[in-house]
Amino acid sequence: MTTESEKNAKAYWSATLGLLTKILIIWFLVSYGAGILFADALNGIKLGGYPVGFWFAQQGSIYVFIALIFYYAKKMGDLDRKFGVQED
Repeated sequence: MTTESEKNAKAYWSATLGLLTKILIIWFLVSYGAGILFADALNGIKLGGYPVGFWFAQQGSIYVFIALIFYYAKKMGDLDRKFGVQED
Protein backbone atom coordinates (compact mmCIF):
# COMPACT_ATOMS: atom_id res chain seq x y z
CA MET A 1 0.00 0.00 0.00
CA THR A 2 1.40 3.37 -1.00
CA THR A 3 0.87 6.52 0.96
CA GLU A 4 -0.25 9.84 -0.44
CA SER A 5 3.26 11.32 -0.13
CA GLU A 6 4.73 8.38 -2.10
CA LYS A 7 2.16 8.95 -4.86
CA ASN A 8 2.99 12.66 -4.82
CA ALA A 9 6.72 11.91 -5.03
CA LYS A 10 6.17 9.52 -7.97
CA ALA A 11 4.01 12.08 -9.78
CA TYR A 12 6.65 14.77 -9.20
CA TRP A 13 9.41 12.49 -10.47
CA SER A 14 7.34 11.54 -13.51
CA ALA A 15 6.65 15.20 -14.33
CA THR A 16 10.33 16.04 -13.89
CA LEU A 17 11.42 13.22 -16.21
CA GLY A 18 8.83 14.29 -18.78
CA LEU A 19 10.18 17.83 -18.77
CA LEU A 20 13.78 16.62 -19.03
CA THR A 21 12.88 14.30 -21.90
CA LYS A 22 11.28 17.13 -23.87
CA ILE A 23 14.24 19.43 -23.27
CA LEU A 24 16.79 16.77 -24.23
CA ILE A 25 14.90 16.00 -27.45
CA ILE A 26 14.91 19.69 -28.40
CA TRP A 27 18.59 19.92 -27.45
CA PHE A 28 19.43 16.91 -29.63
CA LEU A 29 17.40 18.11 -32.61
CA VAL A 30 18.99 21.56 -32.52
CA SER A 31 22.59 20.53 -31.89
CA TYR A 32 22.88 17.28 -33.80
CA GLY A 33 19.93 17.57 -36.15
CA ALA A 34 20.12 21.18 -37.35
CA GLY A 35 23.89 21.47 -36.99
CA ILE A 36 24.87 18.14 -38.59
CA LEU A 37 22.11 15.91 -39.99
CA PHE A 38 19.97 18.54 -41.69
CA ALA A 39 22.73 21.10 -42.32
CA ASP A 40 22.80 20.52 -46.09
CA ALA A 41 19.04 21.01 -46.40
CA LEU A 42 19.10 24.07 -44.13
CA ASN A 43 22.03 25.64 -45.97
CA GLY A 44 19.65 26.55 -48.79
CA ILE A 45 18.15 29.17 -46.47
CA LYS A 46 20.14 32.28 -45.58
CA LEU A 47 20.02 34.04 -42.20
CA GLY A 48 21.98 37.27 -41.95
CA GLY A 49 23.85 36.31 -45.10
CA TYR A 50 24.95 32.92 -43.72
CA PRO A 51 23.51 29.49 -44.47
CA VAL A 52 21.09 28.42 -41.69
CA GLY A 53 22.81 25.05 -41.21
CA PHE A 54 26.12 26.80 -40.58
CA TRP A 55 24.41 29.38 -38.36
CA PHE A 56 22.83 26.67 -36.17
CA ALA A 57 26.12 24.81 -35.89
CA GLN A 58 28.00 27.95 -34.86
CA GLN A 59 25.57 30.25 -33.06
CA GLY A 60 21.94 29.17 -33.17
CA SER A 61 22.37 26.14 -30.97
CA ILE A 62 23.94 28.29 -28.26
CA TYR A 63 20.93 30.63 -28.27
CA VAL A 64 18.56 27.67 -28.10
CA PHE A 65 20.54 26.13 -25.23
CA ILE A 66 20.36 29.38 -23.24
CA ALA A 67 16.61 29.60 -23.91
CA LEU A 68 16.24 25.98 -22.75
CA ILE A 69 18.02 26.79 -19.48
CA PHE A 70 15.58 29.60 -18.72
CA TYR A 71 12.62 27.47 -19.82
CA TYR A 72 13.77 24.60 -17.60
CA ALA A 73 14.23 26.88 -14.58
CA LYS A 74 10.75 28.37 -15.06
CA LYS A 75 9.03 25.01 -15.56
CA MET A 76 10.83 23.38 -12.62
CA GLY A 77 9.75 26.27 -10.42
CA ASP A 78 6.18 25.70 -11.59
CA LEU A 79 6.45 21.97 -10.89
CA ASP A 80 7.96 22.61 -7.46
CA ARG A 81 5.07 24.91 -6.55
CA LYS A 82 2.51 22.48 -7.95
CA PHE A 83 3.84 19.63 -5.79
CA GLY A 84 4.65 21.77 -2.75
CA VAL A 85 8.42 21.29 -2.76
CA GLN A 86 9.46 24.85 -3.66
CA GLU A 87 12.32 26.62 -1.97
CA ASP A 88 11.27 29.87 -0.32
